[in-house]
Formats: sequence, structure tokens, C-alpha cells
Amino acid sequence: MVTNVTNFSRSGLYDWMAQRVSAVVLAAYVLFLLGYVIVNPGMDYAGWHGLFSHTAMRIFSLLTLVSLSVHAWVGMWTISTDYLTNMALGKCATAVRFLFQAACGIAMFAYFVWGVQILWGI
Repeated sequence: MVTNVTNFSRSGLYDWMAQRVSAVVLAAYVLFLLGYVIVNPGMDYAGWHGLFSHTAMRIFSLLTLVSLSVHAWVGMWTISTDYLTNMALGKCATAVRFLFQAACGIAMFAYFVWGVQILWGI
């Protein structure tokens, strides 16, 4: 049986809802950026910088970064609990699963901090 020790969410329904809401935010961000690029052909650095200098765009980008982190965590947690099992790996499955989830968590945290630094110029 797989334990929920490294699962940050409360239930399968919560995971499902977090995955769907984060996917909607990610899709909205991509569609907005595509629409902006299509409406502004020949955009240069000044136009791109102008878009991302607005506080609303920075907040939207930060929301997207949070959504990406949530989406990735739920996905990687699900993959690790589905495929890194005792049947597949034997007695070392718990240790392998923990190391995999820890590596994913550390990587996602590092990417999130890096993204905030890029976004807010810290």
C-alpha cells in the first residue's frame, strides 16, 4: 500500500481539482500570450518588456508559475506512486520513491524561486 507521507494534498479529489484548475490557468496564459503575439506582429524587445512591466501581467505570470508548480507536483507524485511500487522495485521501492519525490520537490522549488527572480527582478 502506498502511503500519503509525501503528498501535500488532502485527497484524490483535491489532486484532481488542483490538476484541472492549474491546467485552465496554464491554458489561459498560453492563449493570452499567443493572442498578444498575433495581435502585435513584429513586436520588439521594448514591446515585450512593456507587456511584462505591468503589474497585472506579473501577477498573471506568478499565478501561472504557481499553477505550473502545482500541476507538476501532482503529476510527478501520481507517477511516482503508480510506478515506483514494491511490485516494480522490490523492497527498496519506498526509498526510491522518496528520493524521486524529494528530487522533484527540490527541482520545482528551485525553478519556482528562479522564475520569481526573473519575473520580479529580485
